Amino acid sequence: MQERLQMSRVLIVGGGAAGILASIFAARRGQEVHVYEKNEKLGKKLYITGKGRCNLTNACEMDSLFDSVRTNSRFLYSAFYGFTNQDAMQFFEEEGLSLKVERGERVFPASDKSADVLDTLRRSMKKAGVKIHLNTGVKELICREGQMKGVILENGETVEGDAVIVATGGLSYPSTGSTGDGYRFAEEAGHKVTDCLPSLVPFNIREAFVKELQGLSLKNVEISIYNGKKQVFREFGEMLFTHFGVSGPLILTASSYVGPYASRQELRLVLDLKPALTPEQLDQRILRDFDANPNKSFKNVVSGLFPAKLTPVMVALSGITPDKKVHDISREERQNFVHLIKNLEMTITGLRDYREAIITKGGISVKEINPSTMESKLVKGLYFIGEVLDLDAVTGGFNLQIAWSTAYAAGNAV
Repeated sequence: MQERLQMSRVLIVGGGAAGILASIFAARRGQEVHVYEKNEKLGKKLYITGKGRCNLTNACEMDSLFDSVRTNSRFLYSAFYGFTNQDAMQFFEEEGLSLKVERGERVFPASDKSADVLDTLRRSMKKAGVKIHLNTGVKELICREGQMKGVILENGETVEGDAVIVATGGLSYPSTGSTGDGYRFAEEAGHKVTDCLPSLVPFNIREAFVKELQGLSLKNVEISIYNGKKQVFREFGEMLFTHFGVSGPLILTASSYVGPYASRQELRLVLDLKPALTPEQLDQRILRDFDANPNKSFKNVVSGLFPAKLTPVMVALSGITPDKKVHDISREERQNFVHLIKNLEMTITGLRDYREAIITKGGISVKEINPSTMESKLVKGLYFIGEVLDLDAVTGGFNLQIAWSTAYAAGNAV
């Protein structure tokens, strides 16, 4: 017991969300803590999350928190209960950051500025006495006889330490410094790293019409994704057309479910533009519009059904001549049009790459990690936290909660 109370030197590799929080809790316990960050500043990825607003957690019930984790949610039982989403909110508020909760229970700084989240964390680090080393990359870990001894920096310098916490992130947004170093460190220490994929990432679409819809955002639509005849995802929400395909909250969430399929083969995306209406109800509505305007052209009568940018595309895909008078449109043509509105098909040709992925799916196998402390089961004094682990969740602040909870576990265990 006496040994645990002695001051030890803790080296943290990576100054992102997880590394920062782990450093604060380790330093508060009286440890000498050094954070090594290869960038010129801390938290580069945190700075751009939530479009620069930083969706720092989700205020949902614990059941929903676990349900939102896509991979290895059971592993997080100890960590999530050790430092809950409510604990995370309390931590930031006690450190002086005002928060607000938006739809979907997403939690943001009241100022809508991720810079304020980082300022809060930096102040906490300073107050706790954490020593920060910027522009300082770590080249390798020093491990002897199953025990961590320190790190070798990229400039060749050796730094001795009693414990090393690896918080290097995954492969997403490589411009922020996430280049997979942590996976290499883990493998060199004997750990297994599962296959990695970009996740929470947009889709590439084959059909040319998506380019014409670039910038169009659709709310309250439903998408279904099929691998052959098997439905692999179905959800309601908001999406966005881009120059290469589709994005937006609904699509990013879908990618965390269908990513492994989409990386191997083409998938079919079926968009229901009017999910609140049955085909019969939609047909009745269109029929009423036709009956009220029998001498008007098709393109003008249906323009009220869609956003302006979408109308010409839907008219073109319908196969009905744009200027055809609606009284000349057959029942079959009309019903085919109803089917098109409820089943607008697109071909997913693949995922966008890590440059556009919010997170990485895959990582260090959690079977070799102690779920209560995040310590390696193979090497004493070696800890892994955050995105470098094989853990991922849907959008909404859940991935940052994984970072905070695993960081808290390690920071208090070292």
